[in-house]
Amino acid sequence: MKRYPGPEAREKKGWWLANRWLLLRRLCQLSVLILFLLGPWLGVWLAKGNLSSSKIMELLPMTDLLLFAQLVLAHGVDVAQAVPGALVVLGLYLVLGGRFFCAWVCPINPVTDSAAWLRARLGISWGWQGTRTMRQGMLVLVLLLAGATGMLVWEWVNPVAIAQRSILFGMTWGWLVMAAIFLFDLLISRHGWCGRLCPTGALYALLSPLALLRVGAAHRENCNDCMDCYLVCPEPQVIDPALKGAKRGIGPTITAVQCTNCGRCIDVCPESVYRFGFHLPNKSRVP
Repeated sequence: MKRYPGPEAREKKGWWLANRWLLLRRLCQLSVLILFLLGPWLGVWLAKGNLSSSKIMELLPMTDLLLFAQLVLAHGVDVAQAVPGALVVLGLYLVLGGRFFCAWVCPINPVTDSAAWLRARLGISWGWQGTRTMRQGMLVLVLLLAGATGMLVWEWVNPVAIAQRSILFGMTWGWLVMAAIFLFDLLISRHGWCGRLCPTGALYALLSPLALLRVGAAHRENCNDCMDCYLVCPEPQVIDPALKGAKRGIGPTITAVQCTNCGRCIDVCPESVYRFGFHLPNKSRVP
């Protein structure tokens, strides 16, 4: 197995096509931050609030679904006000896939991606594996704490909210939290935070079975087993059924709920096996 994926794709497809979805993701993440920065920095309030609760152009409310679930369980007085924003977010991610948020919006994603990149360059192969069901356990814990305490306990320590506030307002505490996640993913567990602990990703994954936007191994017959897609994927276990499942009657669409629709498998594949497409939910879904 090769340590550094991508050279063949760059040689065969060119630099842009070998990095297109990565660059578009970074542009999307940066654009979201700029949208919120324009207000406090320049007085142009295109977006008010934060990634947990915001209003775009004074018209479009958006409420993070984990925050909404906590409000409901904590009997928060703002539940009714949060319903329209939660419905907007629910509709958006039912189309794009719940974990689209993780790869395209979340400010923690560049931190964990950078740790994975450096980990590969340093040849670090050891690490804690854990189980990918741990994040479901974290989600249950967060919801139980909200119900038991009547408070939004998770929002006090939520790295997503802390990271955004740190970037917007220069909070030292937030930068330390992001550094801790970087070191955790670098030295302890590759993609450990997003893949094994984050309750936000666990909740959004629940929407993925109904999502329309999917990555698919549309040309899986062209696969040359270079393994580059497995090396770059933050959830490599999702690839095998779609890529290798022809003999088992499994379709080429990646339907696993853990897929983040990051598109890196599309980028690094020199044989252009993968592509984005819209697919109706089907019975070939794998957990």
